[in-house]
Order: sequence, then structure tokens, then C-alpha cells
Amino acid sequence: MTIAIDRYVIDVLMRDLVAHDRRPVSFLVYLWLAAEQQEKKGAVQISYRELAENIGVSKSAAQAGVGWLVRRRLVAVSKASVTATPCYEVLSPWRKGGKAERTKSGRARG
Repeated sequence: MTIAIDRYVIDVLMRDLVAHDRRPVSFLVYLWLAAEQQEKKGAVQISYRELAENIGVSKSAAQAGVGWLVRRRLVAVSKASVTATPCYEVLSPWRKGGKAERTKSGRARG
């Protein structure tokens, strides 16, 4: 199977997350989740432990990577309950329709 990677991810996002933010694990998490989402054709439900094992990093590094991606609005996380396994949706805000931009109040714009 072939996974398509948006050129923006390699040309811009990699440099931004790895060099500028100094968060290389965040880039690995983004890349892995994007590939899984593409393969499953939908959001990815996975525990931090499983995510860490798939990427080859510690559980705390995977958690920190996800947290950074959520803050940067590159990944959205949802849970059915507080203790449920998280469900991740990879966002592409640079693409039209990648996700609505949010205002300072947190409301979606336009």
C-alpha cells in the first residue's frame, strides 16, 4: 500500500516542528497518525502506550508530542469518556477545508 504525503508536511511542517519548535517527536506522531488515518479512512483510536510503541518512543514522549500537536491545532482529540481511549483526527489547516480557523474565543470562523 502507498501512503500519500502532502508536500507541505515535508517542506514546511517538518522544519517547523523539528528545527523551530524543537519537537521532533511531534513530527513523528503527526506523520504516523496521518498515515494511519489515511489507511483507515477516518480518525485513529489508539492509546498512548500503543502510539509510543508504533513510533519507537517513550509513552511520555508520545503524550508530549500529542499535546504539542493539539496546541498547534494540527491534531484534534476526542474521547467518549474521561477514561476512554483517545480518538485522533489529523488536521491540515494549510489546505482549504483542512479545518476551520478558530478565533481567540475558541469559536470556529468561517
